[in-house]
Amino acid sequence: MDPTVGTAVDGHRGDGAPGAVRPDGASGLQVRDAVVRYGAGRRRPGFVAVDRVSLDVAPGEIVALLGPSGCGKSSLLRAVAGLEPLAAGRVLFDGEDVAGVPVHRRGFGLLFQDGQLFPHRDVAGNVGYGLEAARVPRPEREARVAALLEDVGLAGYGGRAVATLSGGERQRVALARALAPRPGLLLLDEPLSALDRRLRERLAVDVREALRASGTTAVFVTHDHDEAFTVADRVAVMDAGRILQVDAPDVLLRSPASPRVAEFLGRAPEHPPGGSRDGASRASLAVES
Repeated sequence: MDPTVGTAVDGHRGDGAPGAVRPDGASGLQVRDAVVRYGAGRRRPGFVAVDRVSLDVAPGEIVALLGPSGCGKSSLLRAVAGLEPLAAGRVLFDGEDVAGVPVHRRGFGLLFQDGQLFPHRDVAGNVGYGLEAARVPRPEREARVAALLEDVGLAGYGGRAVATLSGGERQRVALARALAPRPGLLLLDEPLSALDRRLRERLAVDVREALRASGTTAVFVTHDHDEAFTVADRVAVMDAGRILQVDAPDVLLRSPASPRVAEFLGRAPEHPPGGSRDGASRASLAVES
């Protein structure tokens, strides 16, 4: 088996997430040998941002893409969303190849660093926007909005103006809006990175709880170890366009698959025979860079 694919069963955190395939036949997200290339032309190969990546995300599972800036994690997420074309490979959801399916018809939700709320709508109007567009009846829409606001810790905020909200409250509203249409897959690209450390830590817990409560399958992009380990069932460590290891947070910390993964996670490599720890670390970084 490709070590970058895996399933939710082996690496799950054990708090109620489903396995790899549900009884209804849903199989979740499958990425196969995906390549994203920028600047390619007739006489130039371009820059490879995502290099033959394969990944499975089971129904109801939360997987974090973790890595330094420029490692390809956001490019991979955007390719799954349909915002970037694949130079090679496939993206499937519930067994169906989504190549050629427009972004707005994939049934995926998107949440970015800036939640991009509508300033002329109140909180309830923002959360219910997608439901209105889908012509969901008002009573059902209002009930769904109220339930989601409670899930994200904003019960009673429906009538508040967006301008009165803090940064953290805005992102909570944006998360509720993304969840409102019950997307098959939610893609979150550094949604907490603009917030201060203390608020990020608190919201990471809330994001996980909201995703678990809704049973939403999700891919969460971040460069922050603690954030990834708090939110995700499994974490995919990326570097230079490739996935180096996918495992549950405790497995990653206990058994990093390579010196590069250990170095990125802040885990010192084992002291090698006949050499110093510092020397080994410098040699490892030289080889991996």
